[in-house]
Amino acid sequence: MSRAIRILIAEDHPLMRSGIIAEISAESDLEVVATAEDGQQAVELFRVHQPDISLIDIRLPKMNGLQVIEAIRLDHPSARVIVLTTAAGDAHAVRAFKAGAASYLLKHMLRDELIQAIRDVHAGKRRIPTEVAKIMAESSLTDPITGREIEVLARVAEGLSNKEIAAVLFISEYTVKAHLKTILQKLGANDRTHAVMIALQRGFLDA
Repeated sequence: MSRAIRILIAEDHPLMRSGIIAEISAESDLEVVATAEDGQQAVELFRVHQPDISLIDIRLPKMNGLQVIEAIRLDHPSARVIVLTTAAGDAHAVRAFKAGAASYLLKHMLRDELIQAIRDVHAGKRRIPTEVAKIMAESSLTDPITGREIEVLARVAEGLSNKEIAAVLFISEYTVKAHLKTILQKLGANDRTHAVMIALQRGFLDA
């Protein structure tokens, strides 16, 4: 009989964590070897247990999921990671795959997708559910938001005026207005508040 697939779960919500453990424990070929409640603990437990698969929530205390993936794969480049998230934003998904995730599952998909995703990723496959693939494909048709535009949006989210943003970023107020005009066009937003809401939904900004 082959050895069970050993799994680390990093999820800060107790009910969600318990549900994932229960679902995995019902499968004879899967075994939960460690659970973490925050990002730092996830990295430490990975080093101790070196699981076959790590299930990482993208929004964790102390270190977020992307930082956890990067820290784990720095020492263990072949580590196989599945991201779990409520964030359907395309930017989150792209950043997760760039960090080294092999799959990206929205939490409402877990009942249907989780077990097969674990087995596929363990077999060396990348698993991108149709819903996530569609979100990423749609975003690829639009112009990407630049780093400077994200900086401007982040200051808008903080409630700063154009004049204050200009002072913080050492650019002219005219340049701030130009960036905001471009941002509204790229995001299809009606105004600056709407732009911030879209940016949060898509993962360009962290809540």
